[in-house]
Amino acid sequence: MKSFAFYVILIFSVSTYAQQSISLEDCYKLVTTNYPLAQQRALLDQQNAIDLDVIDTGKLPQFELSTQATYQSDVIELPIPNASIDPLNKDQYRATVSVNQLIYNGGIIAASKNMTSASLKTQQKNIEVSLYQLKKQVNQLYFSIILAQEKHQLLLVKQNQLQSKLKEVKSGIVYGVVLPTSDKVIEAELLKINQQFTEVESTKTSLINTLTALIGVQLNHDTLFQDPEIETQLDAEISRPELELFQLKKEQVETTEQLIAKQNTPKLFGFATGGYGNPGLNMLDNSFQPFYTVGVKLNWNVFDWKANKKQRKSLAINKDIIDNEVEIFKLNTSIELEQLESEITKIEAFTVSDAAIISLRKEVLSAGDSQLKNGVITASAYLTELTQLYEDENTLITHNIQLKLAKANYKITQGQ
Repeated sequence: MKSFAFYVILIFSVSTYAQQSISLEDCYKLVTTNYPLAQQRALLDQQNAIDLDVIDTGKLPQFELSTQATYQSDVIELPIPNASIDPLNKDQYRATVSVNQLIYNGGIIAASKNMTSASLKTQQKNIEVSLYQLKKQVNQLYFSIILAQEKHQLLLVKQNQLQSKLKEVKSGIVYGVVLPTSDKVIEAELLKINQQFTEVESTKTSLINTLTALIGVQLNHDTLFQDPEIETQLDAEISRPELELFQLKKEQVETTEQLIAKQNTPKLFGFATGGYGNPGLNMLDNSFQPFYTVGVKLNWNVFDWKANKKQRKSLAINKDIIDNEVEIFKLNTSIELEQLESEITKIEAFTVSDAAIISLRKEVLSAGDSQLKNGVITASAYLTELTQLYEDENTLITHNIQLKLAKANYKITQGQ
């Protein structure tokens, strides 16, 4: 007997442990890691590493191979009579290899790398913002599933109550206290409840499937969705990731300004060219010769018609545009928070009146229960009162879930 009890406890413990449980916070974390958009983070890191390597190649020697074969209609001749110097061939050939090495460019490479890194941070933050905005969709699905669970439990209570009442009514019919068709009325209502069960379960299944696709983790009907307690600070400041994104956009503009400012700085190169051709560097030697040149060169765009200055002025306007976008975002977010705060206050008032209505309905139903037993009222009249109580309880449940949803959306809108 003790062995049997042990196995019963063991089986119960295993089944309880195996039941999947998930919370709203779990869904937040999963959607930010498993949603397909999150995969772009790693791709952007890979792309940035490649871009930085490409920029660094500007520090390395640059090689160029060139070959050339030409035929000229005329060549240089020395106007000296009886000179022993052969004239140049009209067909000429040349092959060269050139090497250019950057010595100084005013910090353009470093500025380019800074701009590329700033662009990466902006893109990564943009992904974070998009994933953050999915949390409201998670809220809607999660609390809709909680509501479906609560409706299922309420239907179960109503079903049990009617089944118990059906036994009493059938007993009353036998003793002639209750009308003969009263049991049929209750049985019809029980069939309606079965239909409602089917509808609730179908809705819950659809919601679970959608949430599964969103968070990337398989959920099912046996999954336990924890009912969260939502605490909000209605007077806290806005701390959304979008504000960080706006700041990163400004920093990206600033790094672009720094790069543009260095574009007109002097650039110093060292170079070497080696080749083989006919003629070589000695134009009077009409034969194939090797040759080379080495040196340094300085490039400096001393006058660009103020193009550089105008580009930086355009970027300064771009920063003003970003500041304006910040103001618009804060204004729209504040308006949304005010609407949600008003919604929270309204629903809280509803729940108080819902509780009072349910209390009165229960008193009426209690009296109706006694009257039905004594044959004072019909089963239809009793069902009317029971249905009204059920609808009011359903309204209270709906308002409670709506209140939690509004608070959760407030937290997401605020950035808590």
